[in-house]
Amino acid sequence: MQTTPSFDPVRASAQPAPAKTPSRRVTDAPTRMFHWLFALCFAGAYATADGEHWRLLHVTLGYTMAGLLGFRVLYGIFGPRTSSLGLLWRKLAWAPAWLRALPQARSVQQVNWRQGQNLLMALAVVLLLVLVVPITLSGYATYNDWGDVLGGDWIEEVHEFFGEAMLFVVLAHLALIAGLSVLRRKNQALPMLTGRVEGPGPNLVQKNRAWLAAALLLAVLAFGAWEWQQSPNGLMASGTTSERSRQHDDD
Repeated sequence: MQTTPSFDPVRASAQPAPAKTPSRRVTDAPTRMFHWLFALCFAGAYATADGEHWRLLHVTLGYTMAGLLGFRVLYGIFGPRTSSLGLLWRKLAWAPAWLRALPQARSVQQVNWRQGQNLLMALAVVLLLVLVVPITLSGYATYNDWGDVLGGDWIEEVHEFFGEAMLFVVLAHLALIAGLSVLRRKNQALPMLTGRVEGPGPNLVQKNRAWLAAALLLAVLAFGAWEWQQSPNGLMASGTTSERSRQHDDD
């Protein structure tokens, strides 16, 4: 007569657990928080660019982008080496040598495509950061009706031009990430969510600095709440700065 083997909890617990896939940290929390806040602010600002009803929200998101840029510059100067803005410039410095090497390559396989990818990524990041300056300045001038003083609507047209230029860079950046994800069969955007990449090796980022990421998020939320309180009708209300001042005086 065949008997069914009984379950032995001691023996079952002694079985080794499945090994975890090794990974290493390559991006810290403040950099990731900046990235997603910056992306959300631009998406929201672009979506609310048309229509007086969303004007104050559009302006608040634009100012928030300027503040985030200030944080990124300071963090790039005083932060860890892996977040240094100098890394971006050093990657871009290889552009002339990489372009000169293209005609000398005898086949596609001889081209250093990884270096080309790093150049394009660095160029997209630098352009996104740089474009915030003219967008914010022209947006401030437009919001405060400087066009009436300087004559014409050219300031608003400049603001729209740089906004469309930034959208083009964003779409090109997303297309590059999507293309690399397909070619390498790995989600290239995942490290900006988790901060880690699969594979053995030491962590490039030793300290995650989650507290600084939380402080950045709280600062952005606090600024949005402050702007909300400054407007009698909230952020979903039309009006220029002078009109808001008159509304405060009437109250």
